[in-house]
Amino acid sequence: MASAKALESGRAAFEDRRWREAYEQLSKAAAESPLPPTDLELLASAAYLTGREAAATNAWTEAHHRFSERGQPKRAARCGFWLSLSLLLSGDGGRSAGWLARTQRGLKQHPDSAEQGLTQVIAGLLQMGREPGKAAARFEEAVVLAERHGDADLLAFGLLSRGQALVEMGRVSEGVPSLDEAMATVISGAVSPIAAGIVYCAVILTCQRIFDLQRAREWTVALDAWCSDQPDLVAFRGQCLVHRSEILQLKGEWPDASVEAQRACDWYKEREQRSPGRAFYQRAELHRLRGEFQAANDSYQQAVRAGFEPQPGLSLLRLAEGQGDAAAAAIRRVVNESDDGQGPGGGLARTKVLRPYVEIMLACNEIKSARDGADELARVAEQSNSPFLEAAAAEAMGAVLLAEGDANAALGTLREAWKAWQKLEASFESARVQALIGRACRQLGDEDTARGHLDAARTVFERLGASPALELLDAEMRGLATGPTSQLTEREREVLALLASGKTNRQIGEALYISEHTVARHVSNLFNKLAVSSRTAAAAFAHKHGLA
Repeated sequence: MASAKALESGRAAFEDRRWREAYEQLSKAAAESPLPPTDLELLASAAYLTGREAAATNAWTEAHHRFSERGQPKRAARCGFWLSLSLLLSGDGGRSAGWLARTQRGLKQHPDSAEQGLTQVIAGLLQMGREPGKAAARFEEAVVLAERHGDADLLAFGLLSRGQALVEMGRVSEGVPSLDEAMATVISGAVSPIAAGIVYCAVILTCQRIFDLQRAREWTVALDAWCSDQPDLVAFRGQCLVHRSEILQLKGEWPDASVEAQRACDWYKEREQRSPGRAFYQRAELHRLRGEFQAANDSYQQAVRAGFEPQPGLSLLRLAEGQGDAAAAAIRRVVNESDDGQGPGGGLARTKVLRPYVEIMLACNEIKSARDGADELARVAEQSNSPFLEAAAAEAMGAVLLAEGDANAALGTLREAWKAWQKLEASFESARVQALIGRACRQLGDEDTARGHLDAARTVFERLGASPALELLDAEMRGLATGPTSQLTEREREVLALLASGKTNRQIGEALYISEHTVARHVSNLFNKLAVSSRTAAAAFAHKHGLA
């Protein structure tokens, strides 16, 4: 009697989407007597929805065996599909492939079935990294079978996977509508809870990958609303938590972003998953932006130990620590590797490397290299139709123009970048560009406008706790208050005078009997103190203030 009561309570809780109660009651019933395979499916789903992947695997495995024993191959195949998919999502491709083969063998007598379509989805996902075109054909077949048999789950997975394959093939404009159609299928309410959660997260991840951050943000809001009606649901897992953290970071919600990054690290640790590196990297990024350099370095090293490339974040960390040479060497290595399309910055991901590359090259006074990086980023952005990439490209180009001494041209480009970042509600990026606008105004002699932009940027950096950016800005604003020449040491004045006369670093070193490396350090300090980014601008400053 107790078992029957628990079973009925579990079924009712599942129907009402009270997932934790459903899991507890069905588990209680299973402990007292064997569950029918249909109830084992409910137990597996409730376990998965509440984050108990191991329990879900056990229940689906048992349900698969029981359906097979009863001569119900299609029902057994459904369990095999969920087993294969959940293992694949957790990074266990080998076991996933094993369950796929077992499921396909059981469906030999049912080639025209929705279940056969589900196996095509798994087979395509396993194939997509190597042969996206062939994977896309499998997904297309899955969509056809879904429409023929009226299977909502299969339709959602088929459309999702087809969209991802098209994106993988570079056909983004064709892939995005397929992703949207998958989401429309989910929103219709006909899709099972597990399928809905997986499709939601997968669409958001894909939008992040192609820098369609506006769409990613919109679907994240939709997913939050869907989750709010199911308080027991564990919707965000592993990589999805990481991307959620990235979205919150862009919005300037850094405390919440840090919480999500830590949850991702904890999620991988608890389950001993194979790919926690991206979670450690995201946690490191937030530490770096807040000036927590030791914690950032530790997290980057954890990412390395997990097999994840810690660039370009580690290069930016070295730059913030004052190790410009190390930063430049590392970021050059990454850019050179990505030229063949195989390195950590290969393909569309290369754009994530180019923006930091420009920043580091400018900081190291390698303006020609920075210009090359900005030009390439601009070409990619022009073809991408991505507001994020367009903003990043405009910011990079504006910074390069400023370093080249063309403050008028820089100002127009930077205002475009500022408007684009504001539209994306990217507060930190908007503030960074405002600081650059302030520097451009200052180079043009408009000190009052410069102060206004720098003050506005400072307010944002202070609110976010972006201490490295804040410290650099404060140093610049002190220069506005006391006059830039008052900050210069006697040696820096000597270096500036020789630089303004057109001498190279080597010639300056010979004249002052110091090493070329020491001259480079003095020049870098001069650029920071004078709020300029090029030798031409520094020379102009020297002549204007009678230092040359």
